[in-house]
Amino acid sequence: MRILTLNVCGIRASEKKGLFKWLSTIKADAICMQEVRATEEQIQGDSFHIDKYQRYLSEASRKGYSGVCIYVKEKPSKVSKTFGSKFFSDEGRFIEIDLPKLQLVSVYFPSGSSGDDRQKVKYDFMNKFEKYLKNKKKDSKPTIICGDWNIVHKEIDIKNWKSNQKNSGCLPREREWLDKIFYKLGYVDAFRAINDKPNNYTWWSNRGRAWDNNVGWRIDYQAITPHKNIQITKAEIYKKKRFSDHSPLIIDYRL
Repeated sequence: MRILTLNVCGIRASEKKGLFKWLSTIKADAICMQEVRATEEQIQGDSFHIDKYQRYLSEASRKGYSGVCIYVKEKPSKVSKTFGSKFFSDEGRFIEIDLPKLQLVSVYFPSGSSGDDRQKVKYDFMNKFEKYLKNKKKDSKPTIICGDWNIVHKEIDIKNWKSNQKNSGCLPREREWLDKIFYKLGYVDAFRAINDKPNNYTWWSNRGRAWDNNVGWRIDYQAITPHKNIQITKAEIYKKKRFSDHSPLIIDYRL
């Protein structure tokens, strides 16, 4: 099973850059997107259709903001747009689908880079999401949680480690939270499970020449509940074409 995740930074903008033509060629079983920034009505046209896929979207109540979706070939038995928080449901930050062999999530963590108030919102999201993650471990089927978590984990996951210690996304409290998720709760960072090499990033600032010089952050994940019925066989950050300020993270699994 091949799963792709990408923060599209506006689905209509990424479509103009050729995203959907490319997606139709990569043979993914499911495609998770974040920061869709569109309503269902705004993306009804053929330009946003992928043959043999159905789209499930969680919109933000605020127009042109946030939003997550999943394109999938199999028909889910259940679709959920909340993990227990109405506030974050209204921000369009979460969608979960129940498939025959697994559950799949597209999630978009808040950014705290605009100031202390939004950083507090981010911490609130992390606390509520941790409770959800604890409950997910009890399910009989594995869950793959895809998305933009807006946090780097280790020094290997960011180019300029020292200079970003006081910036949202690289704060000690945020990284310690990821320690808890991956070490204490036992979730698997699918990319790092089979790739321990440096200079693998998924997001680059639009400032300066960050993309050209690979001055990036690895903040997009596919995290798996600890489960014996799923194996990671291949992981790739796709960089041949650029559709947003993030790159697609593509992971192949054996179920």
